Amino acid sequence: MSPVLVPNWCIRAAAGVAAALPWAQAHCGPYTAVVPPGEEPPFELGTDGPRSILVGVDGSTTSQRAGWYAAGLARRQRASVTAVYVAPVSARLAVPAAAGAEAARREADEQVAEGMRRRAEEFSREFGVPIAFMTVRGDPFTELRRIADEIRADAVVVGASAHAGHRLVGSLAVRLVKAARWPVTVVP
Repeated sequence: MSPVLVPNWCIRAAAGVAAALPWAQAHCGPYTAVVPPGEEPPFELGTDGPRSILVGVDGSTTSQRAGWYAAGLARRQRASVTAVYVAPVSARLAVPAAAGAEAARREADEQVAEGMRRRAEEFSREFGVPIAFMTVRGDPFTELRRIADEIRADAVVVGASAHAGHRLVGSLAVRLVKAARWPVTVVP
């Protein structure tokens, strides 16, 4: 006999009754699995969880928490993590001085990315979680979506936005959820 699904309250009501399974089948709808006495469910080797996790990082407190969450999930699921830093592209002004400012911004972005890469490598070694680090330039939503598709991510993890304006126009997390391609976890 295979397991039968019944609501939790049916299990509590029928506890200790030898005929609990027929009673539950007759009186309850399908919600919770009940395995008849003497029968064990088959053992499954493996996991149904994510095998490839993409995490968006930007150096903020919430993205650091998202990185820790993704790494912990990967360790428990024996999955890999791809950490992606999307360096913002500034609006280019038609002013000669803007070229110098853009070069300075690129250099600062490279320094931030290098620091995050070192932390990812240290964490990978310390906890035994395979972490690949990528730096790209562009719109965070577009780039995270593109990379998630390329690496065939099973899950996406991002930190919650700390910007008040995102409550009005929508945050990166909301846009990723609306893309509806993978489960998205937003870490506060």
